[in-house]
Amino acid sequence: MERRLVSDPRFEPEGAAFLKLLGPPEPTDHAALLESRASRPDPAIAGVPEPVAVRADVIVPLPEAPVRVRVYRNEAATPRPLLLWLHGGAFAGGTLDDIDVACAGLALRSGVTVLSLEYRLAPEHPYPAALHDTYDCLAWLREHGAAFGGDGRLLAGGQSSGANLVAAACLLARDRGHTLVDRQVLCYPWLEFESDSESHRLYDDVLFHRDDDAWFKAQYMAGQEVTPYVSPLRAPSLTGLPPALILGAGVDPVRDDARRYAQRMADDGVDATYLEYADTPHAFLNFPGALSAAWHAIGAIADDLTRFLGRP
Repeated sequence: MERRLVSDPRFEPEGAAFLKLLGPPEPTDHAALLESRASRPDPAIAGVPEPVAVRADVIVPLPEAPVRVRVYRNEAATPRPLLLWLHGGAFAGGTLDDIDVACAGLALRSGVTVLSLEYRLAPEHPYPAALHDTYDCLAWLREHGAAFGGDGRLLAGGQSSGANLVAAACLLARDRGHTLVDRQVLCYPWLEFESDSESHRLYDDVLFHRDDDAWFKAQYMAGQEVTPYVSPLRAPSLTGLPPALILGAGVDPVRDDARRYAQRMADDGVDATYLEYADTPHAFLNFPGALSAAWHAIGAIADDLTRFLGRP
């Protein structure tokens, strides 16, 4: 397994200033959740999307419910590989706008067509709605990707809970006997609801309130049993999964779970690359306006995809 620590003198002061600007985290409740969904990202911390040739919202018909995807393409020539990308938000929050900068940046730098998925959110749509949206959208793109100018190659990535959904969809596809994606990109993935890792003990009150894990779990699971399709770290084996790029953040409760998942992949024969951003908080890809680590990561992901796809 390739494992690299990404460090820069800017990361620590930028991260400290960013967390100070946000202030102490408050516990989430339903009113705060609805407010966060309705709010627009602040350009001062979220940045401004770079212009791409195509940026448009499209409805994709799926078996359970139609979903919206936001399409980013910067190369006129088609066909191109497709990258399905999922925002974070602990399965109950997050919007397509939150990751506008990252998705445009990935399309611009990698040349792939990026499709940002608006999956169904809890508590209105508890598990397995979001997982089914992810899996079904990937299956639809495998069959109908030409509708978006796809060339048959399909990649998937996500951030936090979005990375969880990508990892879980890859597990589900493997267990059903087929492969949906050629490569997965998991950014600070949320892989275990009940982790007692060192990073959880150190950073549970960084960016999020320490009670939020239990609250979001209750919204997403609605009393259902936790399985490996909810907590992928519980999968008995990771053999047969698509190769992966995994990004971790140094000041993040889920850091150690990301490390462990990457190592388990390698131990089970899956090609895995792990990049960890030192002195950087969770969700940093949402905040390119404040955190230079976000721009570095956008470039690193694009470079990884370019190498994987064999493009110049």
